Amino acid sequence: MKKLALTIICALCFGMAHAQYDNWAVGFKLGEPTGVNIRKYFNNIHAIDVTIGTYGGILSNDRKYRGDDGIYKNTGISLQAHYLWHTPLFNSEAVHVYYGLGGQINNRRSYPKRLNGQYEKNLTLGGSVLGGFEYYIPDNRISVFLEAGTYVELLRRPFYLSPNISAGIRFNL
Repeated sequence: MKKLALTIICALCFGMAHAQYDNWAVGFKLGEPTGVNIRKYFNNIHAIDVTIGTYGGILSNDRKYRGDDGIYKNTGISLQAHYLWHTPLFNSEAVHVYYGLGGQINNRRSYPKRLNGQYEKNLTLGGSVLGGFEYYIPDNRISVFLEAGTYVELLRRPFYLSPNISAGIRFNL
C-alpha cells in the first residue's frame, strides 16, 4: 500500500508540472485524514480533490470495530478522493465554500478478541461526503481551509461511520 501511495503521489506531482497555470493546488491537511492534498480545478465551479496520508490517528484511534469483536489501536494508510462543487461565499473572491461526494480506501490493523492480542489487516472501502470553507489570502497563492464530513464504510463492516474533520493549507499553482 505504501508503494502504491508513493506511485500515485509521484504521478500526480509529475502531472502538476505539466498543468495549466492556476488549475492545480497542493497542500497539507491535518486531522482525519492527515496527509498531502492535491486539488484540480475545472471551470471555476468543479474540482477533484485527492488526499493521500494517514487515517485514524486522531479521531478514530482505540475505537471499537465490528461490534464487540475488536478495536482499532493504530493509524492506517488512506486514499481519499472527492468530486467537489465550489462557489464564492457572499460574492467574495477571497472566501469559497465547497461540498462534494467521493470515496475512501483505508488499510488499517484491527485487533479482534478472537486473536488474543494479534492483529489482522483490514482493507476497507466506503463512500464519503465533504464540505468546507477556503480562504484565499489576498495577493498571495496560499489558501487555508477547514472542512468536515463523514466516511461510511461499505466493505468489511457496512455502515461503520467515521468523522472526517481537518484543516490545512494549500499552495495554488
